[in-house]
Amino acid sequence: MQSPGCYWVTVDRQEDARLLVRQIVAAQPMLALIGTVAEPPELLLPDGLVNSADVAFFALPETPDALQQLTDTLSRGLTSAPRFLLFYHSASLWQKIAPGALTRWLQNVKNWLSARQSTLLIITRETEGPPLRDRLQTLHSHIDGLSQLDKQPHDWEYRIRWWRYQGGELQDKTFALTTDSHGFTLHREAAPVINDALLFLASRNAVADILPRGSQWTLFEDNHQLARAAEHVSAATVVFSVEHNSQVVELASHVHALRCQRGSALKMAIRETRTALRYSDERLLLACGVNAVIPFNTPDNRFLAVLDDLQGQMFNRFVPAQIDVLLKSVQPMKEKGLLPTAAFCRAVHGLLHSSALPVDGKGLLVALQPVSGMSLAEVLPQCQPRRFGDLLTTADDQIYLFLSSCRFSDLSIALKFIFRRPHAELVALQSVWYGDAQIADELRQLETAE
Repeated sequence: MQSPGCYWVTVDRQEDARLLVRQIVAAQPMLALIGTVAEPPELLLPDGLVNSADVAFFALPETPDALQQLTDTLSRGLTSAPRFLLFYHSASLWQKIAPGALTRWLQNVKNWLSARQSTLLIITRETEGPPLRDRLQTLHSHIDGLSQLDKQPHDWEYRIRWWRYQGGELQDKTFALTTDSHGFTLHREAAPVINDALLFLASRNAVADILPRGSQWTLFEDNHQLARAAEHVSAATVVFSVEHNSQVVELASHVHALRCQRGSALKMAIRETRTALRYSDERLLLACGVNAVIPFNTPDNRFLAVLDDLQGQMFNRFVPAQIDVLLKSVQPMKEKGLLPTAAFCRAVHGLLHSSALPVDGKGLLVALQPVSGMSLAEVLPQCQPRRFGDLLTTADDQIYLFLSSCRFSDLSIALKFIFRRPHAELVALQSVWYGDAQIADELRQLETAE
């Protein structure tokens, strides 16, 4: 480890985490050991060091406030610098800490370490709930090293996600460990990880008109085959294709799984081969871990330029461990299609009060009046919303549509997907409301008319 530096190791079993702490303490001539009130020194220190002057022990209350005050506590209690600091705790300590607060905490700790030319190693025992390591994988710029220790049937697997040291950095390297009376020892080193940062894996549809040449490009018949191949790379560029809105959820699942499993060095792009994505779809895919969404009709030279821009990037946005959280945030309604007017109004009112979506960005309310000579009964079967959150009702001889998370600029595209025939042949007039207040006022008029 380098000084200054901040390193983090997650361990899946409590006994393994304590053994690792004791082994590191025994190997250090002098250090500060930070534990919690639930982990007394007797559990963490080797025999003979419990009362040693070489170890400064701090017992931290398991509260967010204690975490925020950690550097102040250490400044008051440590009399000399530089020092090696070892912080051991359970992952439950972070469960109530928001992603932004974790990032700010790390920034503060790194500033404190830099001022004192000290090194901090954090060892966290994983607990039930979303794995902490999934949150940490997006913090490459704030943590100098991230690794994990997991028990296997016959040994232990120690996997380094990234690890910066004086003069270099390890990326995605795995070791098999065994134990003896002194702690963990090297059993064997996994096969060297090939540097795949210059490789491109792509859906054939995404690059159909480009025909890239060279050994660095590998093409796959569909997104599913591409996703399976991407499970074995760490820093390559992966290019998915999308041609229909119905592919979005599956594509989001591929992206989310790869980001969580392969880490922040992987570059992922999605190219529209037809106009397919709405604003909410783009938000979902970006939140799941994609680096770039490339719209339909983007010229080939611009498409390749976007891929060039991705080279060397590290993905540093937080990605929740559970994709359901992301799906719910951009698809908060489970209704779709035709509803009675009262139910329609209740559903849209509920969405307008959602804190998961931006102000004045919940969607569009559209009133459609049939062309002369056509009745509502004739037009209505041609209107078939298929996305959750796209709702339909009738009132005042008009069709009312609510299009969830749809921008005004995308309205014509959305209507093209919803109507079985060109809507210009069916609709003479249309009115659109797109601000939260405007939509709420129109809903109240609908409720009054009913």
